[in-house]
Amino acid sequence: MTQDLRLTIVVNPDLPLGLIANTAGAIAIGLGARLPALAARQLTDRHDRTIDISSNQPVPVLQADAAVIRALLLKALAQPDKGAGERAVVPFPAFARSLHAYAEYEAAFPGRDLGEESIDGLGLAGPEKWIKSLTGSLKLLR
Repeated sequence: MTQDLRLTIVVNPDLPLGLIANTAGAIAIGLGARLPALAARQLTDRHDRTIDISSNQPVPVLQADAAVIRALLLKALAQPDKGAGERAVVPFPAFARSLHAYAEYEAAFPGRDLGEESIDGLGLAGPEKWIKSLTGSLKLLR
């Protein structure tokens, strides 16, 4: 699957730089956890120093405002996974920033409606055609 696998992270460029970095980092962890084939490897240099790789795929970081990200999330969730379940959809809802423990987020999430939430960022991984259909018109974050 990794041969056709593409991934991207979309963030709201209106966020302060630190929150953009935090959002992208949190989403990247979610993508890697959902699809370990993205990075579950190690490399060793000629001096026998071993590292964990960051990613075996490029990770473009694109930009869109919160409304576009929310629409993109809902569109991605509405499209059924016709493959072997190797798609990942990792949103970062803005309300998560007000919570200080994952248990609070987990408890609050079922009472929320992603269709009404402000979404600061979104990570997507899956077949190239699917990713391009969702994000092909977005610009790189600069």
